[in-house]
Amino acid sequence: MTLIAVSPCLYESDYALWTDDIAAKLRAKDFENLDLDNLIEEMEALGRSERHELKSRLDVLLSHILKRLYVDLSNDYNGWERTIREQRKQIKRRLADSPSLNSYLGQIFEEVWLDALTEVQEDYPQVKFPKVWQFSCNLETLLNHKFWE
Repeated sequence: MTLIAVSPCLYESDYALWTDDIAAKLRAKDFENLDLDNLIEEMEALGRSERHELKSRLDVLLSHILKRLYVDLSNDYNGWERTIREQRKQIKRRLADSPSLNSYLGQIFEEVWLDALTEVQEDYPQVKFPKVWQFSCNLETLLNHKFWE
């Protein structure tokens, strides 16, 4: 395997080449020549990205559950239920790939709930939504229960 000769600012000038270079150096166990500062930054960004996606999917899930439960537009029920199923599926996949994020869901639930509630209240000002989540925050319940049945 040939290591790529790189300039010190490759991270800024050609990100794809930088990642190839880092991978090659890791495979070759060339730890002394790793761009550690940027590698650490990227690893931290990956973790933030995973948490951000989970938070975003939970927000969409909760807002669509609220709409399905409280907005009396029966022609929209099917679309909201499809979105709920998709978000649940994607959350389950994300948690299967990174089980440590299970506890993160509990940490962010209240914040995400309030964001989702604010959003649907703005979208449907005529509807009276509950001020608190009416159901269990248990992960199994959130990801499987049909609250509207």
